[in-house]
Amino acid sequence: MATYNYKMGLGNAASYQVAGIPWVSGGINSTIEDPHRLGFPSVTQWVTITNNDDIPCKVSFSADGMTSNYFLVPSGSMSPRLELKVTELYLDDSTDISVVAGLTSIAATEIDNTSLSPSGSNWKGSLEALVG
Repeated sequence: MATYNYKMGLGNAASYQVAGIPWVSGGINSTIEDPHRLGFPSVTQWVTITNNDDIPCKVSFSADGMTSNYFLVPSGSMSPRLELKVTELYLDDSTDISVVAGLTSIAATEIDNTSLSPSGSNWKGSLEALVG
């Protein structure tokens, strides 16, 4: 009789149905390194970004994405709750950023996407990476 060994992974719905493990980082100055890489200890379930600075904050899912595949969190505002499976974010241009995330129990190494990202842990965020 065949047995199947179930495990947590990116396609495992139960990993996203339970409450996320809380993760917080505040007072991030993204102008020190260009761009600032913020790594998570495991795959996220959701993320919010608060920009406490007086200039917009650029956010991307890879260093490559910072050139044209990013979004802005306006000064003095917070992003909506973003339902994302990521292991890192890239931030730039702001000196006071807070990030709150709900983490899954899925190891960051479960995302292996070296064809889209040199680090293998994230996505470039562009259509050409998916079709080209």
